Amino acid sequence: MDLNEIKRFLGTDWERTQYHIEQSLKSDITLLDSTNRMILSNSGKQLRPMLSLLVARACSKGKATEDSFRYAAGTELLHNATLLHDDVADVSDQRRGKPTIRSMMGPSVSVLIGDYWLVKAVDIILECHAGVNRVIRLFSKTLSDLAEGELLQLQKAQSGDTDENDYLRIIFNKTASLFEAAAVSAAISVGADTATENAVRDYAVSLGLAFQIRDDIFDYSPEMDTGKPAGIDILEQKITMPLLGAFANAGKEKEQAIREKIKGISDNPEKYQAEILDFVREYNGIEYAGQVLRQYIDKAVAAIAVLEDSAERQYLEALAYFVAKRNS
Repeated sequence: MDLNEIKRFLGTDWERTQYHIEQSLKSDITLLDSTNRMILSNSGKQLRPMLSLLVARACSKGKATEDSFRYAAGTELLHNATLLHDDVADVSDQRRGKPTIRSMMGPSVSVLIGDYWLVKAVDIILECHAGVNRVIRLFSKTLSDLAEGELLQLQKAQSGDTDENDYLRIIFNKTASLFEAAAVSAAISVGADTATENAVRDYAVSLGLAFQIRDDIFDYSPEMDTGKPAGIDILEQKITMPLLGAFANAGKEKEQAIREKIKGISDNPEKYQAEILDFVREYNGIEYAGQVLRQYIDKAVAAIAVLEDSAERQYLEALAYFVAKRNS
């Protein structure tokens, strides 16, 4: 299965969602309008609106609503707003294999356009009718989670003492929280009951955690063409699941020695980066991370077993397996 198959399956529902995204971003300011269109042309996988629409239909016998389309569009607008801001915070030159707005037009422009997308996400939610106040709170919580996750990650990068609980909190805040908002807002859009909401929430959180663990595996896999260079997390002093897995396998003495190298990586970045990559390979950190990833995929699939059997539920299961195996 590929993601285009899901888009074809969603058909006019997908087209309506794209319409809402594009219409919300139109501007009579030529620079803003052309920049928005450039970002849309490099829109990536669009997993979050895809997830949102599948959940809405899985909870309502295949019948999404206009609110479903708007909430799905809102998740994509919010996601891209945060990426535009992230590129400034991370001083990123590339996103999805292409130059970032920050690198082409400067950090101020990237922040301003990110703000614009964020406001348009709020606007599109306010056009809805089903559970608007709840969805606004969901999106508000996601933004709070994102900020807290970034700052906790920065704090832990400085102290070098990230453990697995810290890591899971960081990746929930930075990634899984928006997956959760996408799924729960979709359930709200079709009037799903509490048990169904909880099921899709559990699915989305596990999916989001698995998605980020897969991303973090990429950073230790230079042989994979993911559109961004490997080893960046190490240089930014981020301790992620592959490294935590190697720590678990290597013992405390070797773990402490590697943690000291991470804290002092600016002293000899190329040498320490290579040593840490070798350490993760030697102590099977990638395999450890892969096992944890598969556990979350299993949790995601089990969570939606309570939903009525449907093509939508089957595609949600397929989406989970896609996340586990994706190469970019």
